[in-house]
Amino acid sequence: MRDSTLTPPTPVAQRLGYLALLPFVLGALLVWFVRTDVRAAAAAALSAYAAVVVAFLGGVHWGFGMRQRAPAASLFVWGVAPALVACVALLMQPPAGLVIHGAMLVACYLVDRKVYPQQGAAGWLTLRFRLSAVASLSCFLGAAGS
Repeated sequence: MRDSTLTPPTPVAQRLGYLALLPFVLGALLVWFVRTDVRAAAAAALSAYAAVVVAFLGGVHWGFGMRQRAPAASLFVWGVAPALVACVALLMQPPAGLVIHGAMLVACYLVDRKVYPQQGAAGWLTLRFRLSAVASLSCFLGAAGS
């Protein structure tokens, strides 16, 4: 019998995950290559999208907890933390906020490396790594260009 913890994401989930990187990559490129008078708007848009994604990553932990009869409180605590940090980062000027978003994307991945195997989702970690690497790099590049 195959270990369900190693089941990778479906092809649809993989395609949608990679598609979700477009706003990150496009946002970082725009910050560097648009006219200076619209650069701040491009950085703010990238920061807003990053905040949504960071909040989503926390929500995954709520989903894990909701599946269980007696879930660990840590699933719900961590599930809220990324959204709170993303909200604060969104209120900051984009250069600083994007650094925080990038750091939170890395932090979310590091937490997920521990939690996903416990929740039977270890097969998703390769995709999570790839998505997190591109998204966080986009945030850091966007911060550097804004």
